[in-house]
Amino acid sequence: MKIFLDTANVSELREGVAMGLVDGCTTNPSLIAKEKRPFRPLVEEICSIVSGDVSLEVVATDVEGMVKEGKELAQVAPNVVVKCPLTRDGLKAVRRLSGEGIRVNQTLCFSASQALLSAKAGATYISPFLGRLDDISAVGMDVIRDICQIYRTYGFTTQVLAASIRNPLHVVDAAKAGAHVATLPFGVLEMLIKHPLTDIGLKKFLDDWAKSGAQL
Repeated sequence: MKIFLDTANVSELREGVAMGLVDGCTTNPSLIAKEKRPFRPLVEEICSIVSGDVSLEVVATDVEGMVKEGKELAQVAPNVVVKCPLTRDGLKAVRRLSGEGIRVNQTLCFSASQALLSAKAGATYISPFLGRLDDISAVGMDVIRDICQIYRTYGFTTQVLAASIRNPLHVVDAAKAGAHVATLPFGVLEMLIKHPLTDIGLKKFLDDWAKSGAQL
């Protein structure tokens, strides 16, 4: 399973890439606004840091606006994937953009039925928001499992990008379900790395080494 960082922070991206763990990046208008930087220079820098796919989201809500913005975003860098919301007009935009060879990540998916339609429209990625489903007492991971099963059954090439990930268990369960990608905040990536027994074991090794007086 690929790991994308869900961020527009270049420091986080550089650190994730340096660890050899980041395969791509997803952004959205909220994450971009948080950085308080001019849009074009920021996303160009992001695309230069990350060798894999970088999702940049349209802000228009009508099909013509989404197609126009999608074409403009696709010109930022070769690794850009255009994000469109899963609405009626969003599905039309996916059909038109994908028909012109522009890859699309369809975002704000909350059901397997929506994901089925997105795959039929030609999306490259589908982004089910499992954490937000958990927030309303639904089981977000069940949606991931259902989407993966449907895609396998019918041979859809659309990749399942598990989004709105809140903790390491979400990542592990998404991997077990067969999601192609998990996109996660940098804080969750750090949680994946750490384990208290690792810290305890390392401390003991170093303490014993220091007591021995040995040198490498």
